[in-house]
Amino acid sequence: MRTAVTGAAGFIGSHLCGHLLDSGDEVLGIDAMTEYYDPRLKERNLARLRGRAGFTFVRGDLLALPLELLLASADVVYHLAGEPGVRTSWGPQFDVYLRRNVLATQRLLEAARSSPPHKIVYASSSSVYGNAEHYPTPETVRPQPVSPYGVSKLAGEHLCELYRTAFAVPTASLRLFSVYGPRQRPDMAFARLIEAARTGAAFPLYGDGRQTRDFTFVQDVTTAMRQAALSSWTGVANVGGGEQVSMRQVLALVGEFVGPVRIASLPAPPGDARHTGADTTVARDAFGYRPRTGIRAGLAAMVEDAVAEDALLGTRTGATAPPSAAPAGTRVAR
Repeated sequence: MRTAVTGAAGFIGSHLCGHLLDSGDEVLGIDAMTEYYDPRLKERNLARLRGRAGFTFVRGDLLALPLELLLASADVVYHLAGEPGVRTSWGPQFDVYLRRNVLATQRLLEAARSSPPHKIVYASSSSVYGNAEHYPTPETVRPQPVSPYGVSKLAGEHLCELYRTAFAVPTASLRLFSVYGPRQRPDMAFARLIEAARTGAAFPLYGDGRQTRDFTFVQDVTTAMRQAALSSWTGVANVGGGEQVSMRQVLALVGEFVGPVRIASLPAPPGDARHTGADTTVARDAFGYRPRTGIRAGLAAMVEDAVAEDALLGTRTGATAPPSAAPAGTRVAR
């Protein structure tokens, strides 16, 4: 297939581009290379894709690019571009979330309106649920975001549904639950936790550590996205990892794989849901989604990738060995 991926240089986007190329698809990657985090990390993600047969890259803002021209030949558009981050979405910064998560989504949908592709896959978020009424959470539960970020992702999702019902633009909105894996953004919890364990820095633990998440490995997410694109299904579906895991359990695993973790306890900030858990029945029945990677294997892959990346770049001396060589009996510091 001929595909277009917005947010192609990001964490999930770069993994998706690699997955699509491995599957034989042509990929037009689009990314504004914003400075939410170090753009050099995005350049490193792109370096894995540049030069691969079938990959083309365009740098630019979705609010300024000629989207009708760029997307005209795409069979599938994967829309992952946007401004991430729950805690940074409060205050005057919300203007950025409005432009990058809502207005950019509307402009992309408008560009596809006159000649829709086979499918537009929108990367929504479990943040739309907030503190859901029950777990695991089905799509029929009323969304109640508890952060401006969640509001912006829900607005993008509603736009997809509007264009789907009003103009027959075939959209599939996937509510992604706490995605993790190699090359995770440096501001995200697992990346910061592994870095803290390897350097001895303190890891800021918000809340009591008993909060749970449905952590989803990035390769399960990219598989789900392509499955949804190939199917005839449209609508809204959860994509989760299949198990609810507490931060205390994650701390214990990282302590086992890497070494003791120093904890800096902080109060839970506004906007953080207490628990998340995905009912993935819709995704399973509609396009065959089943998560394949559990939290232990996924975290081990993250640690191994971090070690390999440091060895390649020579950025740290005395780097920790991969999980298979971690010392027995290591415990998380408390």
